[in-house]
Amino acid sequence: MPKPLKGRCILIGAGDLTVGEIRKKEGDYVIALDGGLGYCDFLRLEPDLIIGDFDSVTDGERQALETIEKIAPERVIRLKPEKDDTDMLFAIKHALNMGYREFLLYAATGGRLDHTLANVQCLLFLKNHDSTGYLMDGNGMILVMKDEKITFRENMEGYLSLFCLGERAEGVTIKGLKYPLEDYVMTNDFPIGISNEFIGEKAEISVRKGELVCMISFPS
Repeated sequence: MPKPLKGRCILIGAGDLTVGEIRKKEGDYVIALDGGLGYCDFLRLEPDLIIGDFDSVTDGERQALETIEKIAPERVIRLKPEKDDTDMLFAIKHALNMGYREFLLYAATGGRLDHTLANVQCLLFLKNHDSTGYLMDGNGMILVMKDEKITFRENMEGYLSLFCLGERAEGVTIKGLKYPLEDYVMTNDFPIGISNEFIGEKAEISVRKGELVCMISFPS
């Protein structure tokens, strides 16, 4: 794999946009996916690259896309509608090959449920390729854990839900939340990890072996 880059890859999908601003830092790389091009215009965020089969763009976005292709064709990658990779997964693979290792996925939830689930699987793909991804939402975020421990600050508020992504996850431990667990075997047919709460303490979640989906909801 290429040497990791310091910046983040920001991916703008075509799901529900629940933020009004995305702050781009120095070194960040922005990819608009299909209908996400219109969101970039709303966010006043200039995409470095535009990827998709463009089956969900408006007529205005299609015209803007054609203009960009004439001026800077290297900024557009057109995909065939019939393909194995989703637009999101193709973009992730492309950015991994460039050297990016931290990914923020916006407008990647809502809309069609199958697209949301596919994007959760993309988070696991990133984890399996020594990278980190977050599905960002205006009221929270989603991440995937694999054989690891994560901690949260004392001032965190809201809810946290854990779901087993594979058949089973061993050694699941939750500390500093309203409902603790100790060395628990979590399975994908019993949602015991739903709707836990931050309680003003430093929190810790760990899984010894397996994959978990962690969903955090901030107070509105």
